[in-house]
Amino acid sequence: MKYIFEVRIREGHSPEAYADAWVRASEIIQRAPGALGTQLHRKVDDPHTLIAIAHWESKAHRDAMEAEHDPQVAAIIRAAGPICEIRPLGEFHEPEWQVMPLGTGK
Repeated sequence: MKYIFEVRIREGHSPEAYADAWVRASEIIQRAPGALGTQLHRKVDDPHTLIAIAHWESKAHRDAMEAEHDPQVAAIIRAAGPICEIRPLGEFHEPEWQVMPLGTGK
């Protein structure tokens, strides 16, 4: 499953400042069972809008990680608070429908 959220960088802050915090928190979170990686994308026409995608084996794995409440992760997220506004977009299943270009081997 995918957990997706939008990050809007506040005036006077840089996406790189948020990305630094995001990487530090993600490195800790990715030690949890079922974690399959994260991605941070910058919007093409608005460099102060980012989308983050966390990949998990299942919703149960992500829920278990959230229930553990790592104080180090909480501190990183709290410190990044003034930098941005985060809007969860939701939890999504792996794609049920997918069209890939010919020759990609998928």
